[in-house]
Amino acid sequence: MRRMTAHTEITTRLAGNELGRMTKILLVDDSKFLRLATERALARAGYDVCTATDGEHALELAREKGPDLILLDMLLPKMTGPEVLKALKNDPVTAGIAVVVFTGLSQKNAARLEKDGACAFLEKTELGLDKGCDAFLAALADIVRKQKLEVPRAVGVK
Repeated sequence: MRRMTAHTEITTRLAGNELGRMTKILLVDDSKFLRLATERALARAGYDVCTATDGEHALELAREKGPDLILLDMLLPKMTGPEVLKALKNDPVTAGIAVVVFTGLSQKNAARLEKDGACAFLEKTELGLDKGCDAFLAALADIVRKQKLEVPRAVGVK
């Protein structure tokens, strides 16, 4: 019998899904506060979340964990977000993973990032993360649906 951690048990229960059916998200952000707050919101919503604090670790985890979707900050140590995006899309193991640019930078580079393989762009400042995570979770749920991935029941149905 597979032993579940408290985190896995809670997120599985919240999602209302069987273990293994939750959408797996790799969150890549070097800001400790934002990473922890976002990870907590995603887990409470019912997503299976792992995190990386730099570009090199993000590539490692993407290969090792095989997430369904990656939320990728652009300003990272060791490798920039655009470098990570290109590396992910050039690696046959990770090329099929949906990558969402998740940044405080303006959308002026969105077209170039989409050309490089990003499927969507979430601007942190427009989401009002300082006022809560509802707008972020709703925007992410729309992206998850477009990728034909599972949106947890805790996020709600549109």
